[in-house]
Amino acid sequence: MNIHEYQAKQVLKGFGAPVAAGVAITSADQAEAAAKQLPGPLYVVKSQIHAGGRGKGKFKELGPDAKGGVRLAFSIEDVVKNAREMLGNTLVTAQTGPAGKQVNRLYIEDGADIDRELYCSLLVDRQYGRIAFVVSTEGGMDIEAVAHDTPGKIQTIVIDPEAGVTAADVAKINAAFKLDGAAAEDGKTLFPILYKAFVDTDMSMLEVNPLIVMKDGHLRVLDAKVSFDGNALFRHEDMKALRDETEEDAKEIEASEWDLAYVALDGNIGCMVNGAGLAMATMDIIKLYGKEPANFCDVGGGASKEKVAAAFKIITADPAVQGILVNIFGGIMRCDVIAEGVVAAVKEVGLKVPLVVRLEGTNVAEGKRILNESGLAITAADDLDDAAQKIVAAVG
Repeated sequence: MNIHEYQAKQVLKGFGAPVAAGVAITSADQAEAAAKQLPGPLYVVKSQIHAGGRGKGKFKELGPDAKGGVRLAFSIEDVVKNAREMLGNTLVTAQTGPAGKQVNRLYIEDGADIDRELYCSLLVDRQYGRIAFVVSTEGGMDIEAVAHDTPGKIQTIVIDPEAGVTAADVAKINAAFKLDGAAAEDGKTLFPILYKAFVDTDMSMLEVNPLIVMKDGHLRVLDAKVSFDGNALFRHEDMKALRDETEEDAKEIEASEWDLAYVALDGNIGCMVNGAGLAMATMDIIKLYGKEPANFCDVGGGASKEKVAAAFKIITADPAVQGILVNIFGGIMRCDVIAEGVVAAVKEVGLKVPLVVRLEGTNVAEGKRILNESGLAITAADDLDDAAQKIVAAVG
Protein backbone atom coordinates (compact mmCIF):
# COMPACT_ATOMS: atom_id res chain seq x y z
CA MET A 1 0.00 0.00 0.00
CA ASN A 2 1.36 3.41 -1.01
CA ILE A 3 0.72 6.68 0.79
CA HIS A 4 1.22 10.33 -0.13
CA GLU A 5 4.36 12.33 0.62
CA TYR A 6 2.71 14.43 3.31
CA GLN A 7 1.46 11.28 5.04
CA ALA A 8 4.90 9.67 4.83
CA LYS A 9 6.42 12.74 6.45
CA GLN A 10 3.84 12.64 9.23
CA VAL A 11 4.78 9.01 9.90
CA LEU A 12 8.50 9.78 9.93
CA LYS A 13 8.00 12.88 12.08
CA GLY A 14 6.24 10.67 14.60
CA PHE A 15 9.47 8.71 14.94
CA GLY A 16 11.51 11.89 15.34
CA ALA A 17 12.80 12.52 11.80
CA PRO A 18 13.47 16.17 10.84
CA VAL A 19 10.88 17.36 8.31
CA ALA A 20 9.74 20.83 7.28
CA ALA A 21 6.44 22.31 8.42
CA GLY A 22 3.67 21.81 5.89
CA VAL A 23 -0.10 21.74 5.39
CA ALA A 24 -2.07 19.43 3.08
CA ILE A 25 -5.04 20.90 1.21
CA THR A 26 -7.74 19.58 -1.13
CA SER A 27 -9.16 22.91 -2.32
CA ALA A 28 -7.56 26.08 -3.68
CA ASP A 29 -9.72 27.99 -1.21
CA GLN A 30 -7.60 26.47 1.57
CA ALA A 31 -4.27 27.61 0.09
CA GLU A 32 -4.07 31.06 1.65
CA ALA A 33 -4.83 29.85 5.17
CA ALA A 34 -2.35 27.00 4.74
CA ALA A 35 0.45 29.31 3.62
CA LYS A 36 -0.20 31.68 6.53
CA GLN A 37 0.59 28.83 8.93
CA LEU A 38 4.14 28.66 7.54
CA PRO A 39 7.00 31.10 8.20
CA GLY A 40 7.82 31.84 4.54
CA PRO A 41 8.96 33.78 2.57
CA LEU A 42 9.68 30.69 0.42
CA TYR A 43 6.94 28.10 -0.02
CA VAL A 44 6.85 24.86 -2.00
CA VAL A 45 3.58 23.74 -3.61
CA LYS A 46 3.67 19.98 -4.18
CA SER A 47 1.22 17.78 -6.08
CA GLN A 48 0.28 14.73 -4.06
CA ILE A 49 -0.08 11.71 -6.34
CA HIS A 50 1.20 8.15 -6.05
CA ALA A 51 3.95 8.58 -8.64
CA GLY A 52 7.48 9.93 -8.82
CA GLY A 53 8.93 12.52 -11.15
CA ARG A 54 6.39 15.16 -10.14
CA GLY A 55 8.75 18.10 -10.51
CA LYS A 56 9.55 17.19 -14.11
CA GLY A 57 5.94 16.27 -14.92
CA LYS A 58 3.57 18.27 -17.10
CA PHE A 59 -0.09 19.09 -16.67
CA LYS A 60 -2.19 17.95 -19.63
CA GLU A 61 -4.51 20.93 -19.43
CA LEU A 62 -1.85 23.64 -19.06
CA GLY A 63 0.32 23.16 -22.12
CA PRO A 64 4.01 22.21 -22.52
CA ASP A 65 5.36 25.50 -21.16
CA ALA A 66 3.57 25.30 -17.82
CA LYS A 67 5.45 24.54 -14.60
CA GLY A 68 5.55 21.01 -13.26
CA GLY A 69 3.94 19.34 -10.27
CA VAL A 70 6.36 20.79 -7.68
CA ARG A 71 6.65 24.58 -7.65
CA LEU A 72 8.43 27.27 -5.67
CA ALA A 73 6.32 30.22 -4.53
CA PHE A 74 7.71 33.47 -3.11
CA SER A 75 4.49 34.92 -1.74
CA ILE A 76 1.15 33.78 -0.39
CA GLU A 77 -0.51 35.12 -3.54
CA ASP A 78 1.79 32.95 -5.63
CA VAL A 79 0.86 29.92 -3.51
CA VAL A 80 -2.84 30.53 -4.21
CA LYS A 81 -2.22 31.05 -7.94
CA ASN A 82 -0.31 27.77 -8.22
CA ALA A 83 -2.91 25.90 -6.20
CA ARG A 84 -5.67 27.04 -8.55
CA GLU A 85 -3.64 25.90 -11.56
CA MET A 86 -2.69 22.51 -10.17
CA LEU A 87 -5.71 21.15 -8.30
CA GLY A 88 -8.12 19.17 -10.46
CA ASN A 89 -5.73 18.95 -13.41
CA THR A 90 -3.95 15.87 -14.74
CA LEU A 91 -0.23 15.51 -14.05
CA VAL A 92 1.75 13.27 -16.41
CA THR A 93 5.13 11.99 -15.19
CA ALA A 94 7.53 9.27 -16.23
CA GLN A 95 5.83 6.97 -13.71
CA THR A 96 2.14 7.73 -14.38
CA GLY A 97 2.14 6.74 -18.04
CA PRO A 98 0.52 8.93 -20.70
CA ALA A 99 -2.87 8.90 -18.94
CA GLY A 100 -1.42 10.77 -15.95
CA LYS A 101 -3.08 11.21 -12.56
CA GLN A 102 -5.51 13.88 -11.45
CA VAL A 103 -4.14 16.05 -8.65
CA ASN A 104 -6.68 16.08 -5.84
CA ARG A 105 -4.32 17.09 -3.02
CA LEU A 106 -1.50 19.57 -2.59
CA TYR A 107 1.11 19.89 0.15
CA ILE A 108 2.12 23.47 0.97
CA GLU A 109 5.52 23.24 2.63
CA ASP A 110 8.02 25.63 4.13
CA GLY A 111 11.03 26.20 1.86
CA ALA A 112 14.57 25.10 2.69
CA ASP A 113 18.06 26.50 2.08
CA ILE A 114 19.70 23.54 0.34
CA ASP A 115 23.43 22.98 0.27
CA ARG A 116 23.52 19.35 -0.96
CA GLU A 117 20.98 16.76 -2.10
CA LEU A 118 21.44 13.08 -1.21
CA TYR A 119 19.56 9.86 -1.99
CA CYS A 120 18.60 7.48 0.82
CA SER A 121 16.28 4.50 0.74
CA LEU A 122 15.56 1.41 2.81
CA LEU A 123 14.31 -1.85 1.37
CA VAL A 124 14.52 -5.58 1.92
CA ASP A 125 17.65 -6.80 0.15
CA ARG A 126 16.64 -10.24 -1.13
CA GLN A 127 20.25 -11.27 -1.73
CA TYR A 128 20.97 -11.03 2.01
CA GLY A 129 17.45 -11.43 3.38
CA ARG A 130 17.93 -8.28 5.41
CA ILE A 131 16.95 -4.62 5.38
CA ALA A 132 19.50 -2.46 3.64
CA PHE A 133 20.22 1.24 3.20
CA VAL A 134 20.76 2.18 -0.44
CA VAL A 135 22.54 5.53 -0.54
CA SER A 136 24.07 7.91 -3.04
CA THR A 137 25.49 11.41 -3.15
CA GLU A 138 23.37 11.92 -6.30
CA GLY A 139 20.16 12.97 -4.60
CA GLY A 140 17.23 14.58 -6.38
CA MET A 141 17.91 12.61 -9.54
CA ASP A 142 16.35 9.55 -11.13
CA ILE A 143 18.09 6.79 -9.18
CA GLU A 144 17.58 4.33 -12.05
CA ALA A 145 19.58 6.65 -14.32
CA VAL A 146 22.31 6.93 -11.68
CA ALA A 147 22.43 3.14 -11.40
CA HIS A 148 22.73 2.83 -15.17
CA ASP A 149 25.22 5.61 -15.84
CA THR A 150 27.32 5.74 -12.65
CA PRO A 151 26.62 2.60 -10.57
CA GLY A 152 29.70 3.25 -8.44
CA LYS A 153 27.90 6.22 -6.90
CA ILE A 154 25.36 3.94 -5.23
CA GLN A 155 26.32 2.04 -2.09
CA THR A 156 24.40 -0.58 -0.10
CA ILE A 157 24.76 -1.00 3.67
CA VAL A 158 23.09 -4.18 4.96
CA ILE A 159 21.77 -4.09 8.53
CA ASP A 160 21.99 -7.00 10.99
CA PRO A 161 18.43 -7.45 12.31
CA GLU A 162 19.66 -8.51 15.75
CA ALA A 163 21.93 -5.50 16.22
CA GLY A 164 19.90 -2.88 14.38
CA VAL A 165 21.67 0.22 13.07
CA THR A 166 24.99 0.28 14.89
CA ALA A 167 27.53 3.06 15.23
CA ALA A 168 29.62 1.25 12.61
CA ASP A 169 26.64 1.25 10.22
CA VAL A 170 26.09 4.97 10.76
CA ALA A 171 29.79 5.59 10.08
CA LYS A 172 29.50 3.72 6.77
CA ILE A 173 26.41 5.68 5.75
CA ASN A 174 28.00 8.99 6.76
CA ALA A 175 31.11 8.09 4.76
CA ALA A 176 29.03 7.13 1.72
CA PHE A 177 27.28 10.52 1.91
CA LYS A 178 30.57 12.33 2.71
CA LEU A 179 28.97 13.90 5.78
CA ASP A 180 30.85 15.69 8.51
CA GLY A 181 30.18 18.16 11.30
CA ALA A 182 26.54 18.78 12.23
CA ALA A 183 25.27 16.61 9.37
CA ALA A 184 27.27 13.60 10.56
CA GLU A 185 25.97 14.14 14.09
CA ASP A 186 22.41 14.30 12.73
CA GLY A 187 23.04 11.02 10.91
CA LYS A 188 23.72 9.28 14.22
CA THR A 189 20.10 10.03 15.14
CA LEU A 190 18.34 10.02 11.77
CA PHE A 191 19.50 6.72 10.27
CA PRO A 192 18.40 4.60 13.28
CA ILE A 193 15.08 6.52 13.21
CA LEU A 194 14.50 5.62 9.57
CA TYR A 195 15.30 1.96 10.28
CA LYS A 196 12.97 1.86 13.28
CA ALA A 197 10.13 3.44 11.27
CA PHE A 198 10.67 0.86 8.53
CA VAL A 199 10.60 -2.11 10.89
CA ASP A 200 7.91 -0.95 13.32
CA THR A 201 5.35 -0.15 10.60
CA ASP A 202 6.20 -3.06 8.26
CA MET A 203 7.27 -0.88 5.36
CA SER A 204 8.34 -2.55 2.14
CA MET A 205 10.08 0.58 0.86
CA LEU A 206 11.13 3.93 2.30
CA GLU A 207 12.71 6.42 -0.06
CA VAL A 208 14.01 9.83 0.93
CA ASN A 209 14.94 11.66 -2.25
CA PRO A 210 16.30 14.08 -1.62
CA LEU A 211 17.67 13.93 1.85
CA ILE A 212 19.24 17.36 2.11
CA VAL A 213 22.11 18.96 3.89
CA MET A 214 20.94 22.50 4.60
CA LYS A 215 23.19 25.53 4.55
CA ASP A 216 23.21 25.50 8.35
CA GLY A 217 24.82 22.05 8.15
CA HIS A 218 21.86 19.97 9.38
CA LEU A 219 19.98 17.14 7.67
CA ARG A 220 16.32 17.28 6.64
CA VAL A 221 13.94 14.84 4.96
CA LEU A 222 12.85 16.94 1.98
CA ASP A 223 10.78 14.31 0.20
CA ALA A 224 9.55 10.89 1.29
CA LYS A 225 7.94 7.95 -0.45
CA VAL A 226 6.60 5.03 1.59
CA SER A 227 5.07 1.69 0.71
CA PHE A 228 3.73 -0.74 3.31
CA ASP A 229 3.63 -4.52 3.13
CA GLY A 230 -0.03 -5.22 2.38
CA ASN A 231 0.17 -8.57 4.15
CA ALA A 232 1.03 -6.81 7.42
CA LEU A 233 -1.63 -4.09 7.36
CA PHE A 234 -3.85 -6.06 9.75
CA ARG A 235 -1.31 -5.10 12.41
CA HIS A 236 -1.43 -1.39 11.60
CA GLU A 237 -4.92 0.06 11.52
CA ASP A 238 -3.43 3.56 11.81
CA MET A 239 -1.39 3.06 8.64
CA LYS A 240 -4.28 1.33 6.89
CA ALA A 241 -6.37 4.46 7.49
CA LEU A 242 -3.94 6.43 5.30
CA ARG A 243 -5.00 4.56 2.17
CA ASP A 244 -6.23 6.83 -0.63
CA GLU A 245 -8.43 4.70 -2.87
CA THR A 246 -8.80 7.52 -5.40
CA GLU A 247 -5.15 6.85 -6.33
CA GLU A 248 -5.80 3.17 -7.01
CA ASP A 249 -7.39 1.26 -9.86
CA ALA A 250 -11.03 0.44 -8.99
CA LYS A 251 -10.55 -3.10 -10.26
CA GLU A 252 -7.57 -3.62 -7.97
CA ILE A 253 -9.57 -2.35 -5.00
CA GLU A 254 -12.41 -4.78 -5.71
CA ALA A 255 -9.92 -7.61 -6.21
CA SER A 256 -8.34 -6.91 -2.81
CA GLU A 257 -11.76 -7.33 -1.20
CA TRP A 258 -11.83 -10.89 -2.60
CA ASP A 259 -8.18 -11.49 -1.63
CA LEU A 260 -7.21 -11.77 -5.29
CA ALA A 261 -3.73 -10.93 -6.54
CA TYR A 262 -4.69 -8.54 -9.35
CA VAL A 263 -2.69 -5.85 -11.14
CA ALA A 264 -4.14 -3.86 -14.03
CA LEU A 265 -1.91 -3.61 -17.12
CA ASP A 266 -2.12 -1.82 -20.47
CA GLY A 267 -2.90 -4.73 -22.83
CA ASN A 268 -6.13 -6.18 -24.24
CA ILE A 269 -6.11 -9.87 -23.25
CA GLY A 270 -7.45 -10.58 -19.77
CA CYS A 271 -5.80 -13.39 -17.83
CA MET A 272 -7.13 -15.56 -15.01
CA VAL A 273 -4.54 -18.00 -13.71
CA ASN A 274 -3.70 -19.84 -10.50
CA GLY A 275 -0.18 -19.37 -9.23
CA ALA A 276 2.09 -16.35 -9.70
CA GLY A 277 4.69 -18.24 -11.74
CA LEU A 278 2.08 -19.65 -14.11
CA ALA A 279 0.51 -16.20 -14.39
CA MET A 280 3.85 -14.70 -15.41
CA ALA A 281 4.40 -17.48 -17.94
CA THR A 282 0.90 -16.89 -19.33
CA MET A 283 1.56 -13.18 -19.78
CA ASP A 284 4.93 -13.91 -21.40
CA ILE A 285 3.47 -16.28 -23.99
CA ILE A 286 0.73 -13.79 -24.87
CA LYS A 287 3.47 -11.26 -25.59
CA LEU A 288 5.40 -13.90 -27.54
CA TYR A 289 2.49 -14.25 -29.95
CA GLY A 290 2.17 -10.51 -30.44
CA LYS A 291 -0.41 -9.25 -27.95
CA GLU A 292 -0.30 -7.68 -24.49
CA PRO A 293 -1.89 -8.87 -21.23
CA ALA A 294 -4.55 -6.59 -19.73
CA ASN A 295 -3.90 -7.77 -16.19
CA PHE A 296 -2.09 -10.05 -13.82
CA CYS A 297 -4.69 -12.12 -11.96
CA ASP A 298 -3.77 -14.97 -9.64
CA VAL A 299 -6.84 -16.58 -8.04
CA GLY A 300 -4.64 -18.62 -5.71
CA GLY A 301 -4.40 -22.28 -4.92
CA GLY A 302 -7.69 -22.84 -3.12
CA ALA A 303 -10.20 -20.41 -4.59
CA SER A 304 -13.92 -20.99 -4.24
CA LYS A 305 -16.47 -20.88 -7.05
CA GLU A 306 -17.52 -17.42 -5.82
CA LYS A 307 -13.94 -16.13 -5.83
CA VAL A 308 -13.38 -17.37 -9.37
CA ALA A 309 -16.62 -15.74 -10.49
CA ALA A 310 -15.56 -12.46 -8.86
CA ALA A 311 -12.20 -12.57 -10.66
CA PHE A 312 -13.90 -13.20 -13.99
CA LYS A 313 -16.29 -10.29 -13.46
CA ILE A 314 -13.44 -7.93 -12.56
CA ILE A 315 -11.61 -8.89 -15.75
CA THR A 316 -14.68 -8.48 -17.98
CA ALA A 317 -15.44 -5.08 -16.44
CA ASP A 318 -12.26 -3.69 -18.02
CA PRO A 319 -13.33 -2.01 -21.30
CA ALA A 320 -9.84 -2.59 -22.73
CA VAL A 321 -10.26 -6.38 -22.58
CA GLN A 322 -10.92 -7.82 -26.03
CA GLY A 323 -10.37 -11.46 -25.13
CA ILE A 324 -9.89 -13.64 -22.03
CA LEU A 325 -7.52 -16.53 -21.36
CA VAL A 326 -8.21 -18.78 -18.39
CA ASN A 327 -5.18 -20.97 -17.66
CA ILE A 328 -5.54 -23.34 -14.69
CA PHE A 329 -3.24 -26.11 -13.54
CA GLY A 330 -5.19 -27.92 -10.85
CA GLY A 331 -3.09 -29.08 -7.95
CA ILE A 332 -4.76 -27.83 -4.80
CA MET A 333 -7.14 -25.90 -7.05
CA ARG A 334 -9.73 -28.18 -8.71
CA CYS A 335 -10.53 -27.72 -12.38
CA ASP A 336 -14.24 -28.36 -11.82
CA VAL A 337 -14.42 -25.48 -9.32
CA ILE A 338 -12.78 -23.18 -11.86
CA ALA A 339 -15.21 -24.31 -14.53
CA GLU A 340 -18.23 -23.76 -12.27
CA GLY A 341 -17.01 -20.27 -11.38
CA VAL A 342 -16.40 -19.31 -15.02
CA VAL A 343 -19.81 -20.61 -16.12
CA ALA A 344 -21.58 -18.81 -13.25
CA ALA A 345 -19.82 -15.54 -14.04
CA VAL A 346 -20.49 -15.76 -17.78
CA LYS A 347 -24.16 -16.43 -17.18
CA GLU A 348 -24.37 -13.44 -14.84
CA VAL A 349 -22.42 -10.82 -16.82
CA GLY A 350 -22.64 -12.21 -20.34
CA LEU A 351 -19.80 -12.98 -22.72
CA LYS A 352 -19.02 -10.24 -25.24
CA VAL A 353 -15.42 -11.19 -26.04
CA PRO A 354 -13.66 -14.44 -27.02
CA LEU A 355 -12.91 -16.79 -24.12
CA VAL A 356 -10.26 -19.52 -24.25
CA VAL A 357 -9.92 -21.96 -21.35
CA ARG A 358 -7.04 -24.33 -20.71
CA LEU A 359 -7.53 -26.75 -17.81
CA GLU A 360 -5.13 -29.42 -16.58
CA GLY A 361 -4.78 -31.34 -13.33
CA THR A 362 -7.19 -32.30 -10.55
CA ASN A 363 -10.71 -33.11 -11.82
CA VAL A 364 -9.82 -31.89 -15.31
CA ALA A 365 -12.29 -34.25 -17.00
CA GLU A 366 -15.14 -32.97 -14.85
CA GLY A 367 -14.08 -29.38 -15.47
CA LYS A 368 -14.07 -29.86 -19.23
CA ARG A 369 -17.48 -31.57 -19.05
CA ILE A 370 -18.94 -28.59 -17.19
CA LEU A 371 -17.60 -26.19 -19.81
CA ASN A 372 -18.66 -28.35 -22.77
CA GLU A 373 -22.20 -28.80 -21.46
CA SER A 374 -22.64 -25.14 -20.49
CA GLY A 375 -23.88 -24.11 -23.90
CA LEU A 376 -21.54 -21.10 -23.78
CA ALA A 377 -19.17 -19.94 -26.52
CA ILE A 378 -16.02 -21.16 -24.79
CA THR A 379 -12.99 -22.32 -26.78
CA ALA A 380 -11.08 -25.21 -25.20
CA ALA A 381 -7.30 -25.47 -25.47
CA ASP A 382 -5.03 -28.50 -25.05
CA ASP A 383 -2.01 -26.73 -23.54
CA LEU A 384 -0.68 -23.26 -22.81
CA ASP A 385 0.90 -22.78 -26.23
CA ASP A 386 -2.34 -23.79 -27.94
CA ALA A 387 -4.35 -21.52 -25.63
CA ALA A 388 -2.16 -18.48 -26.27
CA GLN A 389 -2.30 -18.91 -30.03
CA LYS A 390 -6.09 -19.32 -29.97
CA ILE A 391 -6.80 -16.23 -27.88
CA VAL A 392 -4.38 -14.08 -29.89
CA ALA A 393 -5.99 -15.27 -33.14
CA ALA A 394 -9.48 -14.66 -31.74
CA VAL A 395 -8.61 -11.11 -30.73
CA GLY A 396 -6.95 -10.48 -34.08
